[in-house]
Amino acid sequence: MKALRSLVPAFVVAAAVALLAACSGPREDAQAPAEAGRTAIRFATDWRAQAEHGGFYQALASGEYARRGLDVRIVQGGPGVNVPQLLAAGAVDLGMGSNSFIVMNLANEGVPVKAVAAYMQKDPQVLMAHPDTGAERIADLKGRPILLSDASVAAFWVWLKAKYGFTDDQVRKYTFNPAPFIADKRAVQQGYVTSEPYTIQKQAGFAPKVFLLADEGYPGYATMVLAPDALIASNPAAVQAFVEATAKGWRDYLYGDPAAADALIRKDNPEMTQDVLDQAREKMRAYRIVEGDEGLPVGAMTEARWTAFAEVAKAQGVYPAALDPRRAYTLQFAPK
Repeated sequence: MKALRSLVPAFVVAAAVALLAACSGPREDAQAPAEAGRTAIRFATDWRAQAEHGGFYQALASGEYARRGLDVRIVQGGPGVNVPQLLAAGAVDLGMGSNSFIVMNLANEGVPVKAVAAYMQKDPQVLMAHPDTGAERIADLKGRPILLSDASVAAFWVWLKAKYGFTDDQVRKYTFNPAPFIADKRAVQQGYVTSEPYTIQKQAGFAPKVFLLADEGYPGYATMVLAPDALIASNPAAVQAFVEATAKGWRDYLYGDPAAADALIRKDNPEMTQDVLDQAREKMRAYRIVEGDEGLPVGAMTEARWTAFAEVAKAQGVYPAALDPRRAYTLQFAPK
């Protein structure tokens, strides 16, 4: 299970602006009556089907979307799939925003798309170190080689440098192959708490030391639903229904019977195995990835969190000081 969460290159964002401008009016195909009078919604995920998408598949399998008047089709992501570009082209109606940088990048470029809900209060991003090497805190990783993807260097690495004084000379290219990490005891590697630690343990026979960035104060959201401004304006009821059904789907996937959702996940992604799904679901529960630690409803967002995230990024020169983070999201639909 490889959860590649790439940011949006500038040239893709520029193309998205042009495409959205051309398609800014309501689209008949998106709003046309579907089966039994339901509204058709094509929802794009950010990677191949996996437990990290479980709430969406649960809402589909259990009929939560249908009960709220929606005919939802999940469009599976994968290598080379760019969700903002699909939204811009009108190929999908809603899409998944993997992390807060993606959403803020779109706002910075003036793309009329907003986050309407966040189904992971904690970004599942982690750093992993070898056990028994003196790494007991994230601060202990200063000076060690850290394997990061290009997307990560432009994302959470910004926060790590600001908070812990990490330096760019620590960065090593991560190609989503764990072999260099396994071979070098001083090395540190990025990952998702729900994925790479389990893979490392299976392949290398040891449990890595795991540091969940969210539990160290990283303020970003993950697994957001992105909606074009045109859809928000033309059919807010459909957006609200999708947000509410998905929240119910996540609660049921984590704490109910996930069998039907897992079956749909394995159908979409035949390479997925049940043991990987089971352990990822357990990790999401154990680390409170979906619910968070603040007692907020599933899917909630707050202005305070978005402001904190934007301020960190602005302080590192990622965004101009004048950028208003409220251009990236709306609290109109998120559970209160």
